[in-house]
Amino acid sequence: MNLLDSLGSLRSLTAGPWIYPVVATSILLDVFLPVLPSGFLVITAATAAATATGASTGVPSLLPLLLCAATASVLGDFLAYRLALRGGARLDKAIARSRRLSLAQERLGTALARGGGLLVVLARFAPAGRSVVSLGAGAAKRRAEEFLPWSALAGVTWASYSVGLGWLGGQWLGATWFSAGVSTLALFLAGGLAAYLIRRPAAAPAPAS
Repeated sequence: MNLLDSLGSLRSLTAGPWIYPVVATSILLDVFLPVLPSGFLVITAATAAATATGASTGVPSLLPLLLCAATASVLGDFLAYRLALRGGARLDKAIARSRRLSLAQERLGTALARGGGLLVVLARFAPAGRSVVSLGAGAAKRRAEEFLPWSALAGVTWASYSVGLGWLGGQWLGATWFSAGVSTLALFLAGGLAAYLIRRPAAAPAPAS
């Protein structure tokens, strides 16, 4: 018996109503602990749901899973934002000591001031980007109406992409650990692309004629 067999089938491990609070808790907390496997959990549950039939008992459903993931993502962003907003001088000093946080705070402020929050959406996919942007928005004292709508869009986009990957993988490769692994790899590749786009220097403005 190999290791994956000893862990049980993917479908049996995700069966039961407990999968929703587990997924929600992981997503809620990974804004503070980016090492949590929230993306993998969403994909695994969606992979199991992809091949479920009407008679399948306890297997997660795609729409509730998507709503659960998106809601937990937005709520986690809001908690991090509020924490940083009330962080005071100590948090400001910690951000000032971090080049990554300082740069993210500066770029986020510029993006939101111009009415564009694509950076917030991209950061949701990049490793630890969600943490940096949510905390940076709060520390920079950005208004909630500037940040939260983009956070909501980011959460829905990330949840839809993750659930979609799991569903497609399950349709093509079946409800297997291999399928979940391939879909998770696609999520990591999207994260790498998002990180590249965030780090890429902004284009210099064209000279006035």
